[in-house]
Amino acid sequence: MVEGREKWSRNVEYLLATAGYAVGLGNVWRFPYLCYKSGGGAFLLPFLIMLVLCGIPLLYMEMAVGQLTQQGPIGAINRLCPFFKGAGLATVVISFLFTTYYNVIISWAFYYMFSSFTSTLPWADCNHDWNSEHCFDGANKTILDPITNATIIVPRSNDSLSPTEDFFEQRVLEKTSGIDEPGALRWDLSLILLMCWILVYFCIWKGPRFTGKVVYFTVTFPYLVLVILLVRGLTLPGAINGVLYFVVPRWELLKDANVWVAAAAQTFNSLGIAFGGIITMSSYNNKSHRILKDVLVIGIVDALTCILAGLAIFSILGYLAYNQGMDVEDVIKEGPGLVFVIYPAAFTSMPVSQLISVLFFLMLVTLGIDSQFASVEVIVTTIQDHFGLQVKKYLRRKEILVLVVCIVSYLCGLPNVTQGGIYFFQLIDYYAAAMSLMYLAFFEVIAITWFYGARRLAKDIEKSSGAAPPIFFVICWYFISPLLILGIWIFSLVQYKPFSMAGYEYPTWATVLGWLLAAMSIVCIPAGMVHTVISTKGNSLWEKFRNSLKPLDQPEEEPLHMDSLQNGKLLSENGHLTNGTAMFNHTGDNVYPKLDSEVEPLNYH
Repeated sequence: MVEGREKWSRNVEYLLATAGYAVGLGNVWRFPYLCYKSGGGAFLLPFLIMLVLCGIPLLYMEMAVGQLTQQGPIGAINRLCPFFKGAGLATVVISFLFTTYYNVIISWAFYYMFSSFTSTLPWADCNHDWNSEHCFDGANKTILDPITNATIIVPRSNDSLSPTEDFFEQRVLEKTSGIDEPGALRWDLSLILLMCWILVYFCIWKGPRFTGKVVYFTVTFPYLVLVILLVRGLTLPGAINGVLYFVVPRWELLKDANVWVAAAAQTFNSLGIAFGGIITMSSYNNKSHRILKDVLVIGIVDALTCILAGLAIFSILGYLAYNQGMDVEDVIKEGPGLVFVIYPAAFTSMPVSQLISVLFFLMLVTLGIDSQFASVEVIVTTIQDHFGLQVKKYLRRKEILVLVVCIVSYLCGLPNVTQGGIYFFQLIDYYAAAMSLMYLAFFEVIAITWFYGARRLAKDIEKSSGAAPPIFFVICWYFISPLLILGIWIFSLVQYKPFSMAGYEYPTWATVLGWLLAAMSIVCIPAGMVHTVISTKGNSLWEKFRNSLKPLDQPEEEPLHMDSLQNGKLLSENGHLTNGTAMFNHTGDNVYPKLDSEVEPLNYH
């Protein structure tokens, strides 16, 4: 256990922080898109099944592991099963890669929010210098024939862009033709990105006690905006068509295995499982804290947030489809396209459009900032846990360490805000997290539940908190969750196709770069296995291997618990006080006697 480890000021702050980490931008843009793509209301069934069989049990497992070990992901898994410590390191690597590009989304949200403080929203029409020739806002374009001096109406071309698409690509991104044309650095986005990192720094620089105060606002505000958007959306013409599209199931799509893979991926991404954040934040809990209530609250809140966001989003999409004379399925786009193209288009025709736009993009900022500073905290906690002496020697204070991490992550994120940065952004998002997530999750789960033991973990939880986990969770840890993850991982590899974005095919070198980014986390697991076996004590390679599977800090004899103490003295087997004094070594919740030379050794058996 780390000496002097900080703690949350109140349990509610821990609950809000983990809820804010779990509920993020994915609930707003990813869930509605997957719901549309995977059968509308029918997608709710596999999503809820995966949430119950995988999401909530593994959320409980990660919370318990962080709380019991009082360590970040590397130290926690190393304590339970050193052979798989690389899985903990892999989660830290993913968190670092995640921080470098996730803040870019928050930067885009700030850019849109700042752009909303105008008399007319800048993406409402095509009458700006930065608009491309493909921009079409519904108004007929005309040209003057130089020969006849007649006015000619130019028909809408097949490759035309809406004003919101043109604003995003030409104004915000200044998008180039491909990843092989990175272009210049977008100085305005670079400054906004710097501002975002300054905001993240001051959210976590003082540790969990200060972070706990920030989440009171960042977690609750998005729900206020979602309710406002839902109420407003339901009053718009055509909203009912969008809502029906969201809730009416298309059951035939449930036969497609991709639907179940998408449901599992949404569960892991929305709850933040295998990213290291849950273990890290739980490590600042008191070991006696009962987490079952927190787990159930977060699981329910996550599901309800997805449904609330889906209703709000599809009501607006129904209005947008009605306004444009299109079907609902023709106006929805994945990822940034949904948030930064579709929503702004809907705002332009709403009353008080500037206010709604500001509230919406402020909501995106608060949704994203929780996940961002939690991921940064994973990196900071890991460095503190394993290089604490060096940090004290060279950096002296945690605030300096947080500053260094933020600066490095900011510099690594700058390629995402070049003119061709959107291509690199999509590449790193796909390969660095999505492709390797199930792989890492599988080894993390089997390290804890198979090699350390689900029953042993359940006993540890009961001993520290006084309440055993439900038997359903233990069954899920042993069988259901690992097998589901393994099946999804294998299926995703079988169905793998080279990544493409909106019809753009990435060149071979970019695909190789993507796999190298994925390998940064994947290689941690075999590397950790080799390092552990080599460094573990043993007379043979087989003995080293067997010892590497044993948990650390586990005594060979039955531990002496606190109830064996009376007035600072030790009780023998028959309940009588032993003579002499004793000193104690503390390891976790157990107390092991270290007697002085005048006291005979105790026999616990």
